[in-house]
Amino acid sequence: MEPQNTRLRERYRFIDFLYYITLCAVPFLTACYAIYKHALGWMLVYLVLCIAGVTIIYRYYCSHCPHYTREGRTTHCMFFWGMPKFFKPRPEPLGFLDKTLALLSSFILGAFPLYWLFQEPGLLVIAVLSLIAFLTSVRRNECSRCIYFECPVNKTPEELKSNEDIA
Repeated sequence: MEPQNTRLRERYRFIDFLYYITLCAVPFLTACYAIYKHALGWMLVYLVLCIAGVTIIYRYYCSHCPHYTREGRTTHCMFFWGMPKFFKPRPEPLGFLDKTLALLSSFILGAFPLYWLFQEPGLLVIAVLSLIAFLTSVRRNECSRCIYFECPVNKTPEELKSNEDIA
């Protein structure tokens, strides 16, 4: 299916944030529950790991994004609404270290709960299907009209990039 909207996504609304956070919460909460059923201590480790991983992504990946680098003290994007800009905005393209740390953090956050999810096949199915729905939704609705042209997963058509000015 093709994306519904053919305009660049210059601003997000709070409802967009709620939509994506809700989609993201299902695999996260499923993983937490699977870990909790077997080991409360490891669930706490996972929560700390999630906070650290999201902080790394926010610092090394998000701080380059136009939604982060624009005016204001807080971000207003599909993943972080009202989050203070703890890190200096860096409008230059992502470097090798930025990409590596963001990718590695994402991989660790996704791989860590697999041991417990494989012990709970029903929860594994829920986690995998909800993660697919989340990633597909972001890819379909956002990547094809994203204003962050330097993002490695940006799929905005060239004609759309050149026809609009970014605010």
